[in-house]
Amino acid sequence: MKKIRSNYLASGAIVALLALPAAAFAQSAAPAPAVPPAPAASSSPMAAQPAPGKNAEERVETHIKEMRTQLRITPAEQAQWDQFAQVMRANARDMDQAFMQRAQQYPTMTAVQNMQSYEQIAEAHAAALQKLVPAFQNLYNAMPAEQRQVADQIFRANAESHAQKRMQTGRNQ
Repeated sequence: MKKIRSNYLASGAIVALLALPAAAFAQSAAPAPAVPPAPAASSSPMAAQPAPGKNAEERVETHIKEMRTQLRITPAEQAQWDQFAQVMRANARDMDQAFMQRAQQYPTMTAVQNMQSYEQIAEAHAAALQKLVPAFQNLYNAMPAEQRQVADQIFRANAESHAQKRMQTGRNQ
């Protein structure tokens, strides 16, 4: 069961890396006048990950709360934020269910079935992102220019941090 949880967390980490800031960029960005300052973020994007003992619902709720603070969501953006958060919740439920279903099949899987099962997880992840991107785009479009710049820096810093970590471990892409 620990392997299943680590697979789930690894997939969740990919999504989290798309959304969580590196502190240096998040704190160096000039906040928009109408946007309240965000609290200091951790120096590591992964440090914001919830404890492994939490269930899927608690993990996604923690992530949503942290992301809301980091993106400095305003009352004017609440409707778009709520839509985005609902997609995140639905995606987390769907991915959790897919991982659990895969885990139940481990004992009887052949190597080929295992690879096919992993392919299905990857396809489910891609489908989840296809739902998440438009929801985020609606939110992003509702943000004033200054807040979009903060979001851009947050996401850019995470992409760069993720790429550096992958290069340090010798993995490509």
